[in-house]
Amino acid sequence: MEPYPIKLTPHVRTYYFGERLIPEMLGKEGMPDGRVAESWEVSDYREARETVANGPYAGRPFHELVEEFPDEMVGQGWQGPHFPLLLKFLDASHMLPVHLHADDETAREKHGEPHGKSEAWHVLWAAPGASILAGVKDGLSREDLFRAFKDEDFDGVMPRHEVRTGETVYVPGGIIHSFGPGILIAEIQQTSDLGQFVTPTDLYGERLDEETWNANINAALDELKTDYAPGRTPASWSRTGPTTASYAAPARTSPSSAGPWPSRTPSPRTPPLPPALERRGGRGDARVCERLRGARASRVLRAARGAREVRVVPDGAGRRASWPATSRISNGTWSRRCARRGTRTRR
Repeated sequence: MEPYPIKLTPHVRTYYFGERLIPEMLGKEGMPDGRVAESWEVSDYREARETVANGPYAGRPFHELVEEFPDEMVGQGWQGPHFPLLLKFLDASHMLPVHLHADDETAREKHGEPHGKSEAWHVLWAAPGASILAGVKDGLSREDLFRAFKDEDFDGVMPRHEVRTGETVYVPGGIIHSFGPGILIAEIQQTSDLGQFVTPTDLYGERLDEETWNANINAALDELKTDYAPGRTPASWSRTGPTTASYAAPARTSPSSAGPWPSRTPSPRTPPLPPALERRGGRGDARVCERLRGARASRVLRAARGAREVRVVPDGAGRRASWPATSRISNGTWSRRCARRGTRTRR
C-alpha cells in the first residue's frame, strides 16, 4: 500500500441543531449553504461511505482500501465489516436531542449489528457557560424517567456539567446524553449510527406524533445504562498510553488539579487530547479561532509498523509535539500551532 496521508470527501448532515460554526470557525471549504450540523470527515458507514480525494488512490472508495489493505489501514490481523472508527465535526449551536446509542451487546442482540457506538467528544470551542447533559441521577425508576422525558424536564433527571474549550468527554454506548447550545466538537466514535431519542422532534426539528414519541422513549429506556456517569479529561493533561482502534477513546491521561467530575464507575478508557490544541477561552478569544481555522481537511494515516510515533518536527529549535504511531486519524486542527511556527510533519 502507498503510505501517504489519505484525504476523504466529507459527508454533510443538515440537522436542526447546527448553524455555520464548521465552515466559519474551522475554515472548512466546499460546505453547502445553510445549516451544516455535522461534517463526517472519515467515514466507512453504509450510505455515508467516502471516496479518496488525493494521491494514487484518488477516486477509489475508502471502503475498497479497507477491504484490500486491512493490516495497513487498521492493524495487523484486523478483520471487520468496515473501518472501525468514524470522525466528525459537530456544530451544537442549538441543543442536541436527548438520546443514547446502543452498546456492543445491545447492538448485536437487538439490532443485529456488529457493534454499538461509544464516542468521545473533544471540545474545539465552547461559549462561556456551555454545558452537557450525560447519564441519569440516582434513585429514579423507569416511570420517573418516562414522565420527566414527556415533560421535557431533562435537568430533573440528568446531571448537567459545564465544559470548556480543550476538554474531552468519553460517553460509552447506553449512556443518555445531549450538549449545547454553543459548542463545537470533534467526535471520534465507533462506526455506527444506532440511536434512540427521547425528545419530541426528529433530527430536522419536525414534531413527532404522540405514539411515535412514546415508542421512542420506551425504546431508549430499554437500552439505557445507569452504571456509568461520564467524566471529563481536562485541558491540562499528559499522555501516558497509546491509542487503538478497539474503542474510540482508550488512551489514558493524567488529570489536572481541577479533577474529573464524580463518576459511579471510573472510565477504563479515558480519551486522548490532541497534542497541539490548547484551551484558550471563549468566543472572544481570537487565538482559538485562528488555530481552529487550520482544520480544512482530515487525513487517515496507515497503521505504522516498527515506528513508535508520528512526530511534528521543528525546522529549528523549539517545541516538539508527538503522538503514538498507532493513531489512525489526523486533523489539521491538532497541528495548527506547529504549522504556524514553521514546522514540518514527518510521517
